[in-house]
Amino acid sequence: MKMLINVPETVVTDALRGMAAAHPDLVVDTENRVIVRRDAPVAGKVGLVSGGGSGHEPLHGGFVGPGMLDGACPGEVFTSPVPDQMVRAAAAVDSGKGVLFVVKNYTGDVLNFQMAAELAEDEGVQVASVLVNDDVAVIDSTFTAGRRGTGATLFVEKIAGAAAEEGAPLERIEALARQVVGNSRSFGVALSACTTPAKGSPTFDLPAGELELGIGIHGEPGRERRAMMTSHEIADFAVHAILEDLDPRLPVLVLVNGMGATPLLELYGFAAEVRRVLDERRAAVARTLVGNYVTSLDMAGCSVTLCQVDGELLRLWDAPVETPALRWGR
Repeated sequence: MKMLINVPETVVTDALRGMAAAHPDLVVDTENRVIVRRDAPVAGKVGLVSGGGSGHEPLHGGFVGPGMLDGACPGEVFTSPVPDQMVRAAAAVDSGKGVLFVVKNYTGDVLNFQMAAELAEDEGVQVASVLVNDDVAVIDSTFTAGRRGTGATLFVEKIAGAAAEEGAPLERIEALARQVVGNSRSFGVALSACTTPAKGSPTFDLPAGELELGIGIHGEPGRERRAMMTSHEIADFAVHAILEDLDPRLPVLVLVNGMGATPLLELYGFAAEVRRVLDERRAAVARTLVGNYVTSLDMAGCSVTLCQVDGELLRLWDAPVETPALRWGR
């Protein structure tokens, strides 16, 4: 498999060097693998920190900046960052108002962020944590106990980040983040396997002419495999799977997310099908975001995330944001 890298051992460090070159508004510590906004810590502001294995870009480093995260910790490809990274990030962004950890529900992330929270509090940093577990495809998987954390991570980081930017206290930001998690559900589909730099070949076997319904962002197994389906059919399956678990009484934010190798031409066509299903189900749509945001290296496929929002959550979603991967209103 051809890859645009030097050697697998330096792929994460090389990417961080590139982020530093492209985004001077970020401080990128390539040695300790911590990314923070250059003006951190911001006086009077709660800090937001997240992180996870590399290979899901722009999650999380691409969401560091005003209106979203204050810091991010990238691990090796598909591998949790270590507690020392998280403690370092928390210290860098803490203004004295506390820090919120946004944690996707994968066993390594959960354990390491828990340990980091204890270590940071030993150093005088007040820490709260929110667990993102929005994937309705399966209960328990290769890397998780319970539901996996996927596309709702973006909604949590954006809405909590906007509240933090406005000066809300830690307790309020934590409550908002938990509300977003509770209001969000996701479902993913793989059209091809992904290829990790270390392996150099597909991480699982997906025969030509088949797809996997309910795939995880590391290539974890989904609900079932089927012969290739149309965009129309995939949207029917994915949205119905979400709405079996989420009965939105409020308008929804819609994320149509590419897994890394699916072109925007196809994603926008799929977004039209998702909207069709939501209209048929009489689910009101507040906003729609289409693009590659929570990826799985070079996997072809997509995911859908819905989050029902009241007026306050929608206001915070619309609030200004300025990060490498998400920016509006500033």
